[in-house]
Amino acid sequence: MIVGDISRISGPVILSEGMRGSRMYDVVKVGEQQLNGEIIRLDGDQAVIQVYEDTTGLQVGERVSNTGLPLSVELGPGLLSSIYDGIQRPLPLLAEKSGSFISRGVTLPGLSHEQEWEFTPRVKKGDHVTGGDVIGTVTEFHLEHRIMVPPFVSGVVKEIRSGRFNVDVPVCTLDNGYEIPMLQTWPVRKGRPYLQKMDPDTLLVTGQRVFDTLFPVSKGGTAMIPGGFGTGKTVAEQTLAKWSDTQVVVYIGCGERGNEMTDVLTEFPELLDPRTKLPLIQRTILIANTSNMPVAAREASIYTGITLAEYYRDMGYDVALMADSTSRWGEALREVSGRLEEMPGEEGYPAYLATRLAAFYERAGRVVCLGSDERKGSVTVVGAVSPPGGDFSEPITQNTLRIAGTFWALDTNLAYRRHFPSVNWIKSYSLYLDQMKDWFTTSGFSDWQELRARAMYLLQKEVELQEIVQLVGPDALPESEKAILEVTRMIREDFLQQSAYHDIDSFCSLEKQYWMLKVILYFHERVNQAMGKGVALAKILKLAVKTEIGRMKELTEIGQIKELIVHIDGTLSALEAER
Repeated sequence: MIVGDISRISGPVILSEGMRGSRMYDVVKVGEQQLNGEIIRLDGDQAVIQVYEDTTGLQVGERVSNTGLPLSVELGPGLLSSIYDGIQRPLPLLAEKSGSFISRGVTLPGLSHEQEWEFTPRVKKGDHVTGGDVIGTVTEFHLEHRIMVPPFVSGVVKEIRSGRFNVDVPVCTLDNGYEIPMLQTWPVRKGRPYLQKMDPDTLLVTGQRVFDTLFPVSKGGTAMIPGGFGTGKTVAEQTLAKWSDTQVVVYIGCGERGNEMTDVLTEFPELLDPRTKLPLIQRTILIANTSNMPVAAREASIYTGITLAEYYRDMGYDVALMADSTSRWGEALREVSGRLEEMPGEEGYPAYLATRLAAFYERAGRVVCLGSDERKGSVTVVGAVSPPGGDFSEPITQNTLRIAGTFWALDTNLAYRRHFPSVNWIKSYSLYLDQMKDWFTTSGFSDWQELRARAMYLLQKEVELQEIVQLVGPDALPESEKAILEVTRMIREDFLQQSAYHDIDSFCSLEKQYWMLKVILYFHERVNQAMGKGVALAKILKLAVKTEIGRMKELTEIGQIKELIVHIDGTLSALEAER
């Protein structure tokens, strides 16, 4: 074991002498209290170490011992419903051991090594297995937890066991003597391998109309939600965690305020998963690293989270990873970089900010998993960004923009008007539209892209018309343009606005979204036809059917929404006949 001595302390960054032979990103134990740290720079026999705990009271001359291992996480049964800090220490157990405030130097395993799980084999003696093959299963709540051969391991099954075991007991032995327990460890900074990355051509259904219809994100895609204070980033991410059609959710509270993280920790166990009718926490892993926790652990938390997500992806599941917020993670990078006396880049962030962000987001993807049996899994990354003062020109937002495939820009003005989700439809975009066209067609929505294009045209036209209205007033507009303003108001209020707390409207199926938009656009089409036959717009706007369109979001039967098209047609035909 390599042992050195502390020669300098600068907040969470320390310098240790006598560390020759160490490697980058080795985990070390610092001082008498055995604080957890990680080597982030080597120069001769000097090692620069970032410490994941408070360094108050640490003294020059104290010992530093190198474990020789990179920062790794434990992977196996028991991850779901767990609440960890940034380096996979279980917070409930830390609370039991040290009370309300976490004691320094406390190290606990990420998984329980005492709890036993019922293991059911899937292979038999004599079978040839290779990295990624499923050798058996364990029931973890309602999810089938697949025990896999570790990557880069292969051989013939010499012995396979069934029964109740803890994660350390070998359940399979290969002919080369390699023993496979239910536990795997994996370094967090290294992406888990796969056979092939697939095109992002499958929609991640979120049940939120503004996301699914206007700015969709694919399974295995990346999305960012930037927005100022009070624009609803956290509620949007919690809504996505609850409703997106994924089997597993990894929620990273990266540097967020303690009260926000408390809300998540108390709400998720109480929320019911709408698909399984079981507590949402049973398919969720929470990583809580609040703003008052050590800054270096905040930097590690997103790597911990995405490694856990990749593990479930390798089983063939769709995983949604919510990072709230990457701005706080960037601030941790900036603080550690300042302690290292590195040359600062824009706004004090390190020059490698863009590289680190890209390395994180590039670990998203829909892949063909390792193994003989073909499995497909995905990790979809949604990162919230908290730009100071809502300024989208700051470095975190701009660097994330270059990487993320979907941009959901939250607007302070919309939030002030109580329009939620407060996604600005002019600033937002999705790069996955063309790739998902075939998916929508095969799902029965062949004219989805056409409907979306018409809605976006009208919304953009509204912005132009509102400028004219502010200059000369609404009376100067022709009837056809007044109709556009009325229809875009319906699109905004009756379609895009959606309450996360409404019993029916909190989730909107794709079919319902499709028909709701179709009804509104058909209404616009028929209004134009009626006005062409001499019917006054003022008369049309008094129709009761307009109120019925406004109540579509509260309907549960798709048939009731389809009937509105017939009702619109009949009502406007009656007005035309009166002429």
